[in-house]
Amino acid sequence: MILILFGVGVVAQVVGGGLGDHDSIAWAWGLGVTMGVYVAARISGGHLNPAVTFSLALFKGFPWVKVLPYIVAQFLGAFVAALIVRWNYTEVLHKVDPGLTIKTQGVFSTLPGNGSLPIGTWGAFRDQVIGTAILLFVVLALTDLLNLPPLANLAPLMIGLLIVGIGMAWGTAAGYAINPARDFGPRVASYLTGYESAFRDQYGNLYFWVPIVAPLIGGALGAWLYQVLIGRYLTVEQVEEATTPVGTVGVKESGTSENDA
Repeated sequence: MILILFGVGVVAQVVGGGLGDHDSIAWAWGLGVTMGVYVAARISGGHLNPAVTFSLALFKGFPWVKVLPYIVAQFLGAFVAALIVRWNYTEVLHKVDPGLTIKTQGVFSTLPGNGSLPIGTWGAFRDQVIGTAILLFVVLALTDLLNLPPLANLAPLMIGLLIVGIGMAWGTAAGYAINPARDFGPRVASYLTGYESAFRDQYGNLYFWVPIVAPLIGGALGAWLYQVLIGRYLTVEQVEEATTPVGTVGVKESGTSENDA
């Protein structure tokens, strides 16, 4: 809910009110992730994203019994937040787009090519797989205690900056949903409040499934790649060996105390 209040809110401000641009959108989405994780981290881990929850269950031992409840909660949080944004920006959206058409549909949910560029369904699908793979690969790196994770409770800030980076580098082809709940919750909210084309793209094709299926695939791919390329080398023994200063290897084995060394 916190994520969407910031994220959908900033898009409504840019599209409806003409205040801000793509950079402000990227920053607000990143800040929304940071604040959302800080709010929910102690209770749930602050996943905010079904692709994260699913990937953690696949590769990091997150209990499968919690996956569906987490996803339902993520969807409901996004749905409620989108309703709040829709309500608050009612006058602005109706002024800019009286018919509630594809022109402002992108405030709530993503579209291929952001509704204007020549990107089709499968181009957007490819983009979402890649973008979510990047997300999960780096999230696992930032939260792996055997790696060099951010200290002093800074991981949520770093993950927020990751979202800013993805938004600035991977926002063209599909609006960087990279989160099924972030897209589907507001999409349903917009449909229920007047956007009759909410489940379709600018070409009239059913599109709602792309930001659901592609991020789940991409997230699993990114998490798997992290495990294969990085995670499997980060055993306690290997980390200790890699970080032992030159000249101290074997000191303990020789019976010399650490202080003497």
